[in-house]
Amino acid sequence: MDYYKKDKNVEEYIKSSEGFTGQNLIEKMSAYLSPESKVLELGMGEGKDSEILNKKYIITASDNSPVFVERLKSKKPPFDVLQLDAVSLNTDNKFDAVYSNKVLIHLSRQECGESIDRQHAILNPNGIVLHSFWYGDNEEQYGELLSVNYNELIIKRIFKKDWEILEIEKYKEMDVDDSIYVICRKK
Repeated sequence: MDYYKKDKNVEEYIKSSEGFTGQNLIEKMSAYLSPESKVLELGMGEGKDSEILNKKYIITASDNSPVFVERLKSKKPPFDVLQLDAVSLNTDNKFDAVYSNKVLIHLSRQECGESIDRQHAILNPNGIVLHSFWYGDNEEQYGELLSVNYNELIIKRIFKKDWEILEIEKYKEMDVDDSIYVICRKK
């Protein structure tokens, strides 16, 4: 997916995400993690959630977009920043948690499943994931940008093998129940 590899699209995203962070999601994840846990953020964008995560955890921020990666690196954050594809997750590092806030929606359902399998491989024993999605069961294409929506049944199918679902809940980002998150533990 090359959409966020263009400066113009990155600028549009930054404007559209003003005022939004994953603070509430991070608080939910905190119930399952001890301070100083190693957390990988997928799709860090401009790094707002990375900064929140860094207050409590050892964070590695990642994005597949070289534009986002270079922008965040230029700010010299106190955490690692990697260019990393969310499907292949080509890293030898191990983590206690993987976090993403509406990032996996830009992958096809097959790619999302591959990413979840790869996340399982890079997590330490009993590691957790928290992922949020737009709620629904459809796919939409906005020019070059794919948006795949998820509901409880689809999420349960994706995490059926090798995972214990700890929480799955709808929530409001812009409209009532427009979003859903899942927290799972590696079996």
